[in-house]
Amino acid sequence: MAHYALIDTNGQVVEIITGRDEGDLAPGVDDWETYYASKRNGLTCKRTSYNTVGGQHLLGGTPFRGNFAGIGYTYLEAEDIFMPPKPFESWVLNTECACWEAPVPKPEGDFEWDESAGDWVAVPEPTE
Repeated sequence: MAHYALIDTNGQVVEIITGRDEGDLAPGVDDWETYYASKRNGLTCKRTSYNTVGGQHLLGGTPFRGNFAGIGYTYLEAEDIFMPPKPFESWVLNTECACWEAPVPKPEGDFEWDESAGDWVAVPEPTE
């Protein structure tokens, strides 16, 4: 079993399907990406790895296309990676880890990003 992302002309992932493994070919099928794309008018199909997140393979294998694709992710063809939606306008793309990074490194502890401040702010302790 393999997973495939269907991508529109803007590079946006619009559908994820479960399909056949690359080596599990059927008569008349040389490539599953091409086959599945032919069934979805105007969409491109790319295989995606369920076990790849942030440029790392969760089971210690070889990461594949940066991240497991999701609806709303973007496929960056030049880098051959799937990227989640950008969390904040100021964050920058890091293609090494297939992730978005804040312009300021996160300090140790419980912090959250404050876009208006352009920095990390401490998360207040819960009160009872």
